[in-house]
Amino acid sequence: MQAGLTPEKAWHRARLEFGGLEQVRGDCREARGVTFAETIAQDVRFSLRLLRKSPGFTAVVVLTLALGIGATTAIFSLVNAVLLRSLPVRNPDELVVVRWGAHTWPNHVGTSSYGDCGSEKIKSWHSDCSVSYPMFKEISGRKDLFASAMAFAGPSQMNLSGNGPASIAQGELVSGNYFETLGVGAALGRTLEPDDEKPGATPVVVLDYGYWQRAFGGETGVFGRTIRLNNVAFTIVGVADRRFTRLTPGRSLDLLVPLTQIVPLGIPWGGHGSESGWWLTVVGRLRPGVSSTGAQAALNVWFVNEVMHGGQPIWKKADDPRLILLPAQKGLAGIRDKFGEPLVLLMAAVGIMLLIACANVAGLMLARGAAREKEMAVRLAVGAGTQRVIRQLMTESLLLSFVGAALGVLVAYMGAKGLVTFFSNNAEAPLQIDLHPNAPVLLFAIGITVLTGIGFGLAPAFRGARANVATELKGTSATNTATRHWSGRRFGLSSGLVALQVALSIVVLTGAGLLLRTLEKLYSIDPGFDSRNVLLFSVEPELAGYKGERIPVLYADLQRRLGVLPGVLKASYSSDVLLGGGLWTEGIRIQGQGDKNKAKTQMLSVGPDFLTTMGIPLVAGRMLQDADMGQVQRAAMVNRAFVRKFVGERNPIGLHFGETDPKDPQWEIVGVVGDTKYATLRAEEAPTAYVPLTEGGVTFELRTAATPAVLMPSVRKLVNETDSNLPVIRMRTQSETIDQLLFNERLVARLFGLFGVLGLLLSCIGLYGLLSYEVAQRTREIGIRTALGAHRRDVWLLVLRRGVMLVVAGGVAGLGAAIAVTRLLNSLLYNVRPTDPMTFSGVAALLLSVGVIACLLPARRATLVDPMVALRYE
Repeated sequence: MQAGLTPEKAWHRARLEFGGLEQVRGDCREARGVTFAETIAQDVRFSLRLLRKSPGFTAVVVLTLALGIGATTAIFSLVNAVLLRSLPVRNPDELVVVRWGAHTWPNHVGTSSYGDCGSEKIKSWHSDCSVSYPMFKEISGRKDLFASAMAFAGPSQMNLSGNGPASIAQGELVSGNYFETLGVGAALGRTLEPDDEKPGATPVVVLDYGYWQRAFGGETGVFGRTIRLNNVAFTIVGVADRRFTRLTPGRSLDLLVPLTQIVPLGIPWGGHGSESGWWLTVVGRLRPGVSSTGAQAALNVWFVNEVMHGGQPIWKKADDPRLILLPAQKGLAGIRDKFGEPLVLLMAAVGIMLLIACANVAGLMLARGAAREKEMAVRLAVGAGTQRVIRQLMTESLLLSFVGAALGVLVAYMGAKGLVTFFSNNAEAPLQIDLHPNAPVLLFAIGITVLTGIGFGLAPAFRGARANVATELKGTSATNTATRHWSGRRFGLSSGLVALQVALSIVVLTGAGLLLRTLEKLYSIDPGFDSRNVLLFSVEPELAGYKGERIPVLYADLQRRLGVLPGVLKASYSSDVLLGGGLWTEGIRIQGQGDKNKAKTQMLSVGPDFLTTMGIPLVAGRMLQDADMGQVQRAAMVNRAFVRKFVGERNPIGLHFGETDPKDPQWEIVGVVGDTKYATLRAEEAPTAYVPLTEGGVTFELRTAATPAVLMPSVRKLVNETDSNLPVIRMRTQSETIDQLLFNERLVARLFGLFGVLGLLLSCIGLYGLLSYEVAQRTREIGIRTALGAHRRDVWLLVLRRGVMLVVAGGVAGLGAAIAVTRLLNSLLYNVRPTDPMTFSGVAALLLSVGVIACLLPARRATLVDPMVALRYE
């Protein structure tokens, strides 16, 4: 208009240069992202309508994805809780744990370890994180290196009274600055302070938040209440922060008390607090600006000088002792040391199952996409771009994935809870595994959902976007598709996905077969005693205030009363449980051998009739008797392995053996018994000595006439009648103890088997679906073949041959992969090779059988095709 044009001409010129009003509006909306958002919303609505129209397809896909995503998330939540979750303390990356290492164990000192630091599996190298109390004080005094350093030990089973019936609580001994060093506060009252550790301080206790809820009902009135631990009065001063669930992974704690209460509580660690005992785990918080490497170098100089040139040298130079500072996240291993490898293997197995689920759903999507090729062709013909079609199909895939993930949350929750229950019921000690959702688990679930949706949706989306418009609109695609799928000369994408599912199933099933064979061999081992119908329970009289001669009197009374209980054939007791995982070894000298000939033997303190009760046969001499239980007559029995290794051709009866110092009391061998497994089933029978039990806690063994579980209430009642303050600890059967010993093998075998069966089921569903789809597509051809004289057997074999070819192709690939992958299970196998022919052949036979069954229904359907109907098909 400024150029002199009329408004009509100016408007016409503007429309020519800038486009129409709707076009400009569209460009502006697209620049703001409005068009893209509207398109996505439209795609979602359209996808929902399509999925509602195919309820069977939607249900199968959603359930398949729910199983895959749910199982994967459940295993990951457990892996995260045990292996990945950071310590629930302030700035955990600043914490380091003190550990020592040397080529030999320390001399002249006793060490106590509680499983906090795991074990170093290095030949000719010994390492642990236990140090003495003076060492802790020296380390905590290095203010140039540490802002603060604390120590802890345990947990110990403590007899708790003053809160209803007497019970056992898991108590940990900690230094006064324990909570201060960790940066953990109190949910109620206060935490422990350095003054609580001073000699003469009033005994105080801090409760774990979870234990406060369970045992005290979350009452705020517990603050200031007095309870008794091992018959010692303690005042409750606070409850730890709710977020502080554990320091060491898997460690279950009920309460925390100051270190200096070790002597009043009667806990025998470190020689009742003696300076020579190494019984503390030390964790320090580094000062700002001090590196772990620098602090380690500074402490190592002091440590080496102390252990090699102190008042009583502990190591020689050749032992190469050293002090190591490890990040607390890594150094405090706890149950990671035992369960880490099985959990990683299970994560791999469930990942394979998720791949099978993705391949299965991708096959279903491809079959569904083939039926929608005409729809895609119409979309492309009316102007839809390739990217637009791909986006629509990917939206459907992601929508299915998120719906499956929503249902998978329930599967994950139930699976994770079931796994924790299995862990807790089969653990040697109470476990604390925190499965509350956190950021890593949520991010993993979202990430696995998106990746799953993309994984099974990409191939169908790209295939749908490449639909041949001319062919589809002419209506000739069905015949061409059938011809491609049934040519038999090559595998298409759908066939390849089925073969992939079969191959992956083979890998998991082979691993499960090897582990089941291992379990079979372990359970078939003769332990050297009769493990059937044996009831076990433990008591700790010292926790109830028993001292000195009262303890053996109590044991003798309980043994007598239990022995006459209806249903009990024999009763005895021992310091440890056979095949319970515990082990006591001792360095000894044997009569007739030189002083330099030191021997190492397993030891077990037992009561009268223990060997008879457990069914261990007498080979020579006599059994231990009541008169041998006194400390004057030091009688002992040894097993055949002891005689073979240390005595040789001499008569063992009457020989003496004892500790390495000749001045120590000596035991006289009065009998020889058969060999038994002691700590584990995998280890060979080793030299073992059975000596009379005179002190300490015990486990009672009852040989029963029927199922031991029936006698549990009667035994609890009898012990309570003997002393109501004497709690029964961990009542179980000998068979349950062996099951707990084989926990890793049972866990991995069960879940590998479950994932393998689910994978095989999904593979069969995929094979069935593919063959059914191809039979439907080939109806016209089958009708022509039948009309020209083909027999039903020929049609049957045609379909069956197609399915068997897919199974064999996937089986061959899977067996090849299994040969390589199953070597990772080697540490869990026992007397079974990773390439065990029986397992591989059994899995192959199972696969072929199930594959043939999956082919039968589509093959039968093909034989029922009516030629007249088929010729009018399409």
